Amino acid sequence: MKTYFRLLSFAKPIEKFAIPYIICTLLYVIFSSTVFALLTPLLNTLFATNGTTPPITHQPGFWDATGWFKYYMQYFIHHYGPLGALQFICATIIVTILLGNLFRYLSARTMENLRVHTLLNLRRRVFNNVMDLHLGYFNNERKGDIISKIASDVQVVQFSVTATLQVIFKEPMQLIVFLVLLFIYSVKLTLFSLLVVPISGFIISKIVKKLKSQAASAQQTYGNMISYLDESLQGIKIIKAFNATEFIKNRFDTENRRYSKIMRSMAKRQQSASPVSEVLAVTMISFIVLYGGYLILNKRSDLNPGQFIAYIAIFSQLMRPARAISDSFSNIHSGLAAGERVLALIDEKPLINDAPNATDIKEFNEGIHFNNVSFSYPGRDVLKNINLTVPKGKTVALVGPSGGGKSTLMDLIPRFMEPQSGEILIDDHNIQGVTMNSLRSLMGVVNQESILFNDSIYNNIAFGKANVTLEQVEAAARIANAHSFIMETENGYNTNIGDRGTKLSGGQRQRICIARAVLNNPPIMLLDEATSALDTESEKLVQEALNNLMKNRTSLIIAHRLSTIQNADNIIVLESGEIVEQGTHQQLIAKNGLYKRLIDMQTFQ
Repeated sequence: MKTYFRLLSFAKPIEKFAIPYIICTLLYVIFSSTVFALLTPLLNTLFATNGTTPPITHQPGFWDATGWFKYYMQYFIHHYGPLGALQFICATIIVTILLGNLFRYLSARTMENLRVHTLLNLRRRVFNNVMDLHLGYFNNERKGDIISKIASDVQVVQFSVTATLQVIFKEPMQLIVFLVLLFIYSVKLTLFSLLVVPISGFIISKIVKKLKSQAASAQQTYGNMISYLDESLQGIKIIKAFNATEFIKNRFDTENRRYSKIMRSMAKRQQSASPVSEVLAVTMISFIVLYGGYLILNKRSDLNPGQFIAYIAIFSQLMRPARAISDSFSNIHSGLAAGERVLALIDEKPLINDAPNATDIKEFNEGIHFNNVSFSYPGRDVLKNINLTVPKGKTVALVGPSGGGKSTLMDLIPRFMEPQSGEILIDDHNIQGVTMNSLRSLMGVVNQESILFNDSIYNNIAFGKANVTLEQVEAAARIANAHSFIMETENGYNTNIGDRGTKLSGGQRQRICIARAVLNNPPIMLLDEATSALDTESEKLVQEALNNLMKNRTSLIIAHRLSTIQNADNIIVLESGEIVEQGTHQQLIAKNGLYKRLIDMQTFQ
């Protein structure tokens, strides 16, 4: 139940919905129950039209609804005959049912508003938390599983857990009202009828016992399917190039079959609950008719025939809320399993946070300093006691064999990761003491992979910024050598570039990314192999764009091509997480060390 109440906490302010829902539900229960409560006076009065029952001559008490019904029944019988009484009966039933269903509709609308409000808050919270998580979390989790939790699992919560809110209040209330009426009619008969309720509950509990574990397995399997789908769509070119289509189909089909098997088993249990409770209800009513009829025929009951018929009618309605409650318990297990997965994602905390007393850093004046910085993954050291300074306005290049720690060193500056020891300073500010937003606002990032969005060229360049004019976007595109090819597209800056920018070439995508960085106008640029995946012609255009971008900026670049780094003010050679050489291009060539060997092989990685 802890999971259930945590999910309900997303309904706040719940009183905004709960109070009108309770009022409307109470009125619905009153009016819907009134019809059955009036069956006895209706039947008895009609049976007494031959004059054996004397007419009511005095008015009943103000709150005596049954008495008033009897009073008007006798009044219509004596003044207008049986037909007038029948008209009165029909009018009473229509008005009662009309009012009951009006309040039923209003309560359902209120509950729907509560459900949508809860779902809105839950989705917002889980998505916001995912966006706040550190980058390392996404390296360890399947993206498809995260998507499944945000999309599918939240939907399961919507249609199971929140739907039971109606059952929690309305059905028990109706159950209580019907039970009170039954006890008023006959205590002995009601006690007898309730003897089989525990038996019914035990059977239903056995049927739905395994639903929660099955639901958890189903949602995990569904998450795997979404992951396979996401990977397949992203890697469709590689799949076809390596003739792996059948392998991918079989992998997806295996998970799909497993999911279908679990869902069939769950459906078998869920769908058996209602028929079983229906059979039990009919069996109970049959025994009540048998036992009640025996009491009446042998003069051992105070019930007259009209009361007995009304009793049976009320008892038949008693099973409806009871069955709704049992059905809700069979459905809630899948909702709780999905809720636990969603809440686990909400409870996931980012490992990198702003310090409680973090301050904003407004400007960059002197340089970036690494002081004895070390970083490691479990079981593997990546950086070892790095001491390095990147002066303001200078270009520093990182080169070295693959796995040397270049990308890790760069990722430490915007705090995508945290070092295990040492400190990194921007001027004299330890980056762990400043807010991440202000720190990252000083930096522009261009990666080897051109990360673009399925949107227009304009919106990709202006990404994340408000109130950007077309003139500003065009100016950034000109610096990035992108304006010419943009104007050649179908709609210019309003051209949609497709998913991940697939409508553009690699060089064009990279220049859009550079234009995005230019528009941000940061004093510090972090360039991670920005030209490594390009052909010679595209590399030349992108390199010109990068040279324009790095003018009057502090730049830290990772590259493996000589054209990118030979003009750097300082070249840092990393091997096995340590700085083994540093200097200008000419100085390092003269040393005839690792840098010279890498130049000869042209395999900076």
